[in-house]
Formats: sequence, structure tokens, C-alpha cells
Amino acid sequence: MSDPIRLRLLSLIASHEGGEACVCDLIGPFDVSQPTISHHLKVLREAGLVGSERRGTWVYHWVLPDALAQLSALLEIPASSAKALA
Repeated sequence: MSDPIRLRLLSLIASHEGGEACVCDLIGPFDVSQPTISHHLKVLREAGLVGSERRGTWVYHWVLPDALAQLSALLEIPASSAKALA
């Protein structure tokens, strides 16, 4: 998650219709090459945040719900800290 592209990819995949997205659907929103997008997707897969499956010439990705829940819990601000920030 150390790269903004990865965070945006994760968000795009999670919000994509049907809960999965083809690499071809993920290239357009970025000003980087397809190999760069594929690299970031590989990092997300290796981190256990997304799953993938090749279908013909394209690879489809989906967010792994348990991993997303763990990430959300990790990033959650406790209520007492949130009040202090307000």
C-alpha cells in the first residue's frame, strides 16, 4: 500500500461492478503503462489483498474480503483518538 497507485487500484477493483475487474478496465484511469499496472497488481496479489484469474488473454482481479477487513482494522482510528483529533 506504499504507493498511491496501489491504493487506487484496490479501490477501483473493490468498487467495480460485479466485484472484479479486468486489467483492461484498470489501465484507463492511470497515466502509466500497462506493465506498470500489472506490476502493482502483482504486489497486491503477493500481499494477499487481491486474488486473480486468467481468462483468455486478460487477468481478472478481485479484493479478498478477509484481507480487506484486516487492513481496515489496522487503519481504523480508535474512538478516543478520533475525538482528540476533532
